[in-house]
Amino acid sequence: MPIETTATVVAEVPDDAELLAVPYDAGLRPAVELHLPVPDLLAHYEAKGEAGEIVEVPVARPGGVGRVLLYGVGDASPRALRTAGAALTRKVKGRDTLTVVAPDGDVRVFAEAALLAAYTFRIGDAGRKPVRALVFAGAGEEPVRRAEIVARAVALARDLANTPSSVKDPAWLAERAGEAGVPVEVWDEERLRADGFGGILAVGMGSSRPPRLIRLSYVPEEPAARHVVLVGKGITFDSGGLSLKPTDNMKFQKTDMAGGAVVIAVLGALAALKAPVRVTGLVAAAENMPSGTAQRPSDVITHYGGRTVEVLNTDAEGRLVLADALAYADAVLDPDAVVDIATLTGAITVALGRNVGAVYSTDDALAKGLEEAGQAAGDRLWRMPLIEDYKPALESSIADLANVEAGARFGAGSITAALFLREFAGDRPWAHLDVAGVGRSTVDEGVLSKGATGFGVRVLLEWLTKG
Repeated sequence: MPIETTATVVAEVPDDAELLAVPYDAGLRPAVELHLPVPDLLAHYEAKGEAGEIVEVPVARPGGVGRVLLYGVGDASPRALRTAGAALTRKVKGRDTLTVVAPDGDVRVFAEAALLAAYTFRIGDAGRKPVRALVFAGAGEEPVRRAEIVARAVALARDLANTPSSVKDPAWLAERAGEAGVPVEVWDEERLRADGFGGILAVGMGSSRPPRLIRLSYVPEEPAARHVVLVGKGITFDSGGLSLKPTDNMKFQKTDMAGGAVVIAVLGALAALKAPVRVTGLVAAAENMPSGTAQRPSDVITHYGGRTVEVLNTDAEGRLVLADALAYADAVLDPDAVVDIATLTGAITVALGRNVGAVYSTDDALAKGLEEAGQAAGDRLWRMPLIEDYKPALESSIADLANVEAGARFGAGSITAALFLREFAGDRPWAHLDVAGVGRSTVDEGVLSKGATGFGVRVLLEWLTKG
């Protein structure tokens, strides 16, 4: 569901604020003067000033009793402010309005975290709703506005990925892309076949709901010096195909189009953020299902541009649809850089866990820019190596490439998947974000809610809006 909590800015704390949040630092000093024995209260509750601490104090006010929430901000670093902002929003679930005295430091990341923590997705009874309104006292209008744009873009990506696959198919995803506010072009199955998108067609041929390629375009008002293509994996449900997944692995696969959701959400937010770069988004969308028409292990498919691939495992389907889109971007769009994002391999979860995403790249400057943007935005990335010694894993005796390693000689699943994609990206700067580990959360904690995380929206918006 879209974030229902509104965010507004006022110059001073309203006299009638019924619920007021006031920050205090590691020295237990409140940011504003209160007619309360704050140090004694914090000492009584054994507060330490850590980010996320909240001490609730009743106070007399005309007509009744109000509440002051004293909230810790730790060292006021961006990470600490995200923790504090999210904790406040979670504390006041079900309330009408929270007036927040803005902390020192980066108000943008604080407000963004507070809004993200208000995100919910539920079909049916919504349970206890998030706080209706956040009023930031003493904050700048611009940082709060940007925080709201980014948070709502992340929420859109989460919504798209969280939607059940009984509703969500490639055509549905194309319709949602059409609501992003930018020009959209869609390839249906007939046009995909005519234009030679063999990978997308092969993955989607087992489903009764045919695949799509979705192209979104953003052009800034001023002439742009750079053109970037974003490519997203849009597998609206992944059963594994004939290489069927176990049930426990399959039940979360409605989120396997999280990369495509990120691309749609990012393209929809660029105009509001006045991004100075021209951006084209490509979402390769298909449903990977087993049936009498599904592709088989040992099939050979011909991708856009003519390269052939032997399919040894139909559950390694994401790289097949991405390969078509990458080859098209290279041959037709002539971008200055290409970045793809995908919930691609379980192997990356083993390598980096569920808090850090992977970036592979052929270009040091591109990799550094994405890593720095991830650090600033809170979507942390770690650069992984493209190890040439592992390239033989892609060899096939009958085709140009195999989609997975035939044996277990190398075993570096995320690296070999990245090497496969590199074969289709051309010689231009390219980066691949493997977000399989960070694309879904199993807990309601901090800025995350159970389900899709929208990981990638913040880092890409940070990177693209820096020029």
